[in-house]
Amino acid sequence: MMKRRVIIGAPALAVLAVLSTAMLFGQDIKTFISSIGGKPALAVVDFPGAGAAAPLMAAFNSTLFNDLQNSALFDLRPKGFFPLGSPRTAADLRPEDAGGGYALKDWAGALVNASHLVFGYAGVTNGVLALYGNVYDTRQDAQTAQLLAQQYAGSPDEAGAINLAHKFANDIILRFGGTASLLDSRIYFTSTRGARNQFGTEVWVMDWDGNNQKQLTHLGGQVAYPAISPDGSRLAFTIWPGTGGQPIIGMVNSETGRSISFYNQKASLNAAATFAPDGTHIYYSSSASGTAQIYVAGIDGGGFNRVTSTRGNPTEPKVNPKNPDSLLFVDGFPKEQIYRMNAEGSGIERLTNGEGEAANPSWSPDGQHIAFAWTRGYATGDFNIFVADIGSMQDPIQLTHSEGRNENPVWAPDGKHIVFMSSRAGKVMQIYSMLANGKQVKQLTTQGVNKYPVWGVK
Repeated sequence: MMKRRVIIGAPALAVLAVLSTAMLFGQDIKTFISSIGGKPALAVVDFPGAGAAAPLMAAFNSTLFNDLQNSALFDLRPKGFFPLGSPRTAADLRPEDAGGGYALKDWAGALVNASHLVFGYAGVTNGVLALYGNVYDTRQDAQTAQLLAQQYAGSPDEAGAINLAHKFANDIILRFGGTASLLDSRIYFTSTRGARNQFGTEVWVMDWDGNNQKQLTHLGGQVAYPAISPDGSRLAFTIWPGTGGQPIIGMVNSETGRSISFYNQKASLNAAATFAPDGTHIYYSSSASGTAQIYVAGIDGGGFNRVTSTRGNPTEPKVNPKNPDSLLFVDGFPKEQIYRMNAEGSGIERLTNGEGEAANPSWSPDGQHIAFAWTRGYATGDFNIFVADIGSMQDPIQLTHSEGRNENPVWAPDGKHIVFMSSRAGKVMQIYSMLANGKQVKQLTTQGVNKYPVWGVK
């Protein structure tokens, strides 16, 4: 039997995986970590609003600032150092040797020291909130400094203002080379909110920043370990139907929560499903052979085949998004460790050093780095989040320190953020996000008990 803690959702640690093919090695973890953080220095002025737009601008300005800060691409300059007054339109900018208006050098020099200026304004016309956003390079003349000038239209309410801020921030991020916008992503997780009994949990979904939290499923059981398909259309999970039922794999439409048929082979346990990168089949743990082993099956559960034949209880398979022949999994009793194998079950090698416990492996989107939680030899329960590159397990970077139990790390589509669950605010688990260097930790949930986050595209 698989260890009970693996099934009912106790400690989850995710470790790294090693690919033996040297050509797949990317930058090492220290280089990767040092690259996370702002490079261009942005001065983001508060956008004014005319007429009916004025009361909406506080929500717009705070959202724009937070989106850019959370992108990990920029160094946002303190607004307290800005010059008095700021431009609204390109016409407000003046050449350095001319009088009146605003010169870009006012933001390029001390005390602001910004490389780029973000400015604009908004107004309501014919019942539409119109936004005009600009990004200028402060190191150039006003005539050649324009990097971005865009118009946006939305509903004349706070929700519309927030949406326009997201869109403008997204365009800025893309203009500076950012990819996989978080605006087009969601976080799925399990929550006790909306459950039909005291032991029940349901799948919930929220925006990447914690907003718009909604219940997705109404299954009436205990749900754990959600996994999102590569295209974001399907969500698989482990569920104990009703009370006292055996764990099986369930699947729903990620937009509507409507159930999708999935065949569970006869076993006391079918759990911990994960999608292959092409979305056509899944890997999961099943006790169909007597003890828990890893199986592969079609997207509907049919055509299943056993992959592993180990003495332990292998579970939690995770497929490298860039190399479908490389899988991570968790195995071992009484101390779980992380292993790697080929897709057909050969070439098994242990990646962790046997110290402490490790589980819940999570690949970065580029398939080059791993996030994981680790006890690192300390008392059981002292889990922290680490990251490492796939080329070496010798020198992982610790991201959380002495703040409760921190488990189940999962990468965001942008490869720069990680979502995880933590008891740092008390004994109750909540969902948090942070940069992949451990900075900018943000609590996303506050009500109920919330676990097992997974980040996917819309």
